Amino acid sequence: MHKSASTRAATSLHDLSAVELIAGFRAGQFSPAEVLEDVLAHIAVWEPHLKALYAFDPDGAGVTAKASTERWHKGQPIGPLDGVPVTIKDNIATKGVPVPLGAATTNLVPALVDAPPAARLREAGAVIFSKTTMPDYGMLSSGLSSFHPLTRNPWDLGKNPGGSSAGAGAAAAAGYGPLHLGTDIGGSVRLPACWCGLVALKPSLGRIPVDPPYVGRVAGPMTRTVDDAALMMSVLSRPDSRDGMSLPPNDFDWNVRARSPKGLRIGLMLDLGVGQALEREVRDVIVKAAKVFEAAGAVVTEVDSVLTREMLDGLDNFWRARMWDDLSRLAPAGRGKALPYILKWAEKGADLSGVDVVRGFNATMAIRSAAARLFAEIDYVVSPVSPVVNFAAELAAPLNDPNRPFEHICYTVPWNMSENPAASINGGYDANGFPIGVQIVGRRFDDLGVLAMAKTFEGLRDAQRPWPMPPK
Repeated sequence: MHKSASTRAATSLHDLSAVELIAGFRAGQFSPAEVLEDVLAHIAVWEPHLKALYAFDPDGAGVTAKASTERWHKGQPIGPLDGVPVTIKDNIATKGVPVPLGAATTNLVPALVDAPPAARLREAGAVIFSKTTMPDYGMLSSGLSSFHPLTRNPWDLGKNPGGSSAGAGAAAAAGYGPLHLGTDIGGSVRLPACWCGLVALKPSLGRIPVDPPYVGRVAGPMTRTVDDAALMMSVLSRPDSRDGMSLPPNDFDWNVRARSPKGLRIGLMLDLGVGQALEREVRDVIVKAAKVFEAAGAVVTEVDSVLTREMLDGLDNFWRARMWDDLSRLAPAGRGKALPYILKWAEKGADLSGVDVVRGFNATMAIRSAAARLFAEIDYVVSPVSPVVNFAAELAAPLNDPNRPFEHICYTVPWNMSENPAASINGGYDANGFPIGVQIVGRRFDDLGVLAMAKTFEGLRDAQRPWPMPPK
């Protein structure tokens, strides 16, 4: 497990942040080849237990790291991530590697080109050494997959890392280098970050170009520090014409600084009235985080959820129908290879009428309207990421009931539908030392503000003692 910032100077290379690695490369303290060697040695110890990686390519990464080492020796890095080890989620295409989408039903055809986020990382000099695992079609908050082996949480191998960016979360928490790229359509970078003690940003829709684009679907960084997440954003947010839903190019300064919360209006969102009940230890961590902002001058008031039972059920209907559309195209034998939980959930989509599905999709617009009304009155929301501390590694979801699949994503999925940026950052630990995440949500397009608030919390959190710390 990675160590706190106060002891990081004495840690191994695989525990250093990307910002620290770049500084070390520049100063000639170590090379990209040496860093990769240390990361690979660390992976050899952990991966038999975690099963976080797909299409692991140490030889190809070694060639890339050697070329980066030569560039740094000449003082000619090609980009802001030159030589930094990176993983990329299964569903983000990388040239020459099949994209199974976590599902045994997928035909394994090598991708012809890099998807936009992978292309940006490669152009910036990142050393892409592996893809990471995910559940079937990204439709689970779990490390369970019909294609990949079961992915486990390094904080407790009996627990789930979350999903759908399951491998990315496990790899980041275990110290497989500093930078990991996931995707999020209902909580899929934030939930693993919550359960793995990480920082993750679900950016505004279109801030990071993706291919193929879809309603609510974004790519986002998963790191151990806010600075590293911001560094990734400086690369990932660069334009790509393949995404017709992407935002206009920007010249943001992604060198994010903490900001004073004084006078900011923060909405504390706790009990939603829908979904799984909020566990006490999660509530305690979120309330403590809100009090940290309040003590620094923010005006904190409790706010209601933007999600209703009708909206959640509508989203469920829409996504069941969409999933059934994909699975129904397969021959019965092929369809039977899907994870049974996913198949049972999707099959009910066949019974929905067109009106049912349209009404379900319209929940997206209702959520967006509710979010807009909320943010007319406040600047940021602080909430749980997950209502539960953790759940077993072998389960598809905390309730493990395909008839109630979305009960645990009620804090995360609204912000995909409304397109608001939302970050997860570690806020504390339960009695057994398991991490609990805090979610910070901002107005649409205020990605920099959300990262700045996360940076502020990171500093305030770490300045307080005794703040709950992970077990040694």
